[in-house]
Amino acid sequence: VTMARNTQAERVIRSLEQIIEWRGKPRSIRCDNGPEYISGKLATWAEKQGIALAFIQPGKPQQNAYIERYNRTVRYDWLAQYLFDSTEEVQDYATRWLWHYNHERPNMGLGGITPQQKLAMMA
Repeated sequence: VTMARNTQAERVIRSLEQIIEWRGKPRSIRCDNGPEYISGKLATWAEKQGIALAFIQPGKPQQNAYIERYNRTVRYDWLAQYLFDSTEEVQDYATRWLWHYNHERPNMGLGGITPQQKLAMMA
């Protein structure tokens, strides 16, 4: 279990480092209590970066409503709609869908603009 937790945490750290390179460093990151987020490796990395990890209460997914909404959108928009033949096919579809989600799909929670447009307005 520890090895799997560390491997998952390393993936999260790599992703976070890429996001920080693109968008800058956040003050905090809201996390659920999955094994990749409660690992010592992620906690050590966050401390070195000066980033606080803000954990939701166990069993309270509504405290992380943005990601829960996103996960529901992924599930209903495409994941549950198709049968995939390989992990690579899922990854390719996910990449194309994510581009559409961020650059082309109006988000009513953002006033009918795309997340990319919102990000550009904040810059």
